Amino acid sequence: MAHDTVKGERRLDRELAGLDALELGGTARTRLLQRAWSAVWPMVAAVLIALTAWQLVVWSGWKEPWVLPGPRDTLPVFWDQLTSGRFWDAVALTMRRAVVGFAFAVAAGVVVGALVARFRVLRRAFGSLITGLQTMPSIAWFPLAILLFRLSESAILFVVILGAAPSIANGLIAGVDYTPPILLRAGKVMGLRGLALYRHLIMPASLPSFVAGLKQGWAFAWRSLMAGELLVVIGDTTSLGVLLSQARELNNTADMISYMLVILILGIVIDQLFGLVDGAIRRRWGVDEGS
Repeated sequence: MAHDTVKGERRLDRELAGLDALELGGTARTRLLQRAWSAVWPMVAAVLIALTAWQLVVWSGWKEPWVLPGPRDTLPVFWDQLTSGRFWDAVALTMRRAVVGFAFAVAAGVVVGALVARFRVLRRAFGSLITGLQTMPSIAWFPLAILLFRLSESAILFVVILGAAPSIANGLIAGVDYTPPILLRAGKVMGLRGLALYRHLIMPASLPSFVAGLKQGWAFAWRSLMAGELLVVIGDTTSLGVLLSQARELNNTADMISYMLVILILGIVIDQLFGLVDGAIRRRWGVDEGS
């Protein structure tokens, strides 16, 4: 009898545990859906507002339809571009240039930022220069780049690096500058010196600011690349900038706007990826209110 009672209690416990698991699973799925919806609906609303404003401008008669076509005329062209092999070849070339240029910019920015943050003499000598380079329009570098490298990939890469590296360096410098002194003292008490102090304490502490610098650096790199592809046409290569320029020369506004939409979407996607990284860092540091 006692044995049956114990078995009954255990079975009841298992059933209750199963119900709890189902409830927790349902709650987790509900939270996931709520988070996904809260992330998606503002972007959907923004797109709808932008399309509505665009259509209202077209209906106002401000420009002729062949100069400024509406969404109904442009979106089918946009879809046709997405199904074109030439278009995807252009996207691949543009993204390859962006990734290579940004990688070199990150390497240069980290080296320069670490040295300037570490040595006060370099800070006094080059701190203002880095900020000045960051504020300089990237398109101003192209005459020099074309003289140095002619119409080549190197000319575009040169400007992309100069456009992005100063922001990355400044992000790292700001992160190092705002490392809490109490952390530095704690690290020194624990025996961290020199490179070990940077590797195990200063660099992790400066990560949030550094990621912000990377995000800003990508924005500058992307803008520099688009300007470069419009100005530096290399042989018969086809990139997004070349397609955009050709559409402008042919007065094909629908194609031109569709390419602009692609450039915008690619920029938003990369920004969202940086947002995911930034969110992960904020949660790790315990400063994300949603965590």
